[in-house]
Amino acid sequence: MTTFLWIIPFLRMTIPLGLDSPYSLMSLLSKITTKTVVVFQPTEDISFSMMNSVMAANSYFPITYKVNILENIFSVASVIWVVVALAIILMLTAIYCTTLFEIKDSKHHRENVYLSEKISSPAVYGILRPKIVLPASYKDRDIELVIQHEKTHIRGLDNLWRVIAFLVVAVHWFNPFSWIFLKAFLADLELSCDERVLLKLGADRSKEYASALLECKQGATVFASAFGGARIRTRIENILSFKKLTWISLVAFIALISVIFYVLLTNAG
Repeated sequence: MTTFLWIIPFLRMTIPLGLDSPYSLMSLLSKITTKTVVVFQPTEDISFSMMNSVMAANSYFPITYKVNILENIFSVASVIWVVVALAIILMLTAIYCTTLFEIKDSKHHRENVYLSEKISSPAVYGILRPKIVLPASYKDRDIELVIQHEKTHIRGLDNLWRVIAFLVVAVHWFNPFSWIFLKAFLADLELSCDERVLLKLGADRSKEYASALLECKQGATVFASAFGGARIRTRIENILSFKKLTWISLVAFIALISVIFYVLLTNAG
């Protein structure tokens, strides 16, 4: 359920505007490194603004830089930003097409499950018409839990979220935190999928599910949700300690999430 928290950095990195609030974390940061630029103010008590950390301009509509050299610097920097962002997107597109080409000759096993000689770990491939592809060696194995995991990825549209995450990072390639967030987000997708599987299977099958995960080889695929993903030790510990939330815990969790959203998604005001 903590994957809901990823909505915060996603909205911060994709939507430049935010509602002003005196209780925002940005109210503290604005005294040190950032400046609030009001964009729209329908009433005296309600306003929407952007946060500017560079503070290199005297005015913003139209933008007027403090010194002329800053205009030249930002003009060159904007071109570099666009070129690198497009290069990353092209590279990701090539990786995606190559990945789909590799499993093109996979053989149908049953339902939406296919077998391939070219992969080492079960995974979901594709976004519009995702399919589960298993290593050919899994033909005679008990794959119930593996299939359950991959179907959960499909229901959660996890491959689509992966693509969106990579596109956001492509736009924010210059920010080192975006790459750190990406790595953590991809790991949390697997943890979240494990929890959703256990909610359906029941906590009494957690050991069986953990054993199936240990028997699986780890696979590294950019646009495929793999059963044997990264952070195996963390996932095993999370699986074995899994417990359903009580109603009291759920209400407390929702209240905490609401406060965190309000504090982190609003701007200084």
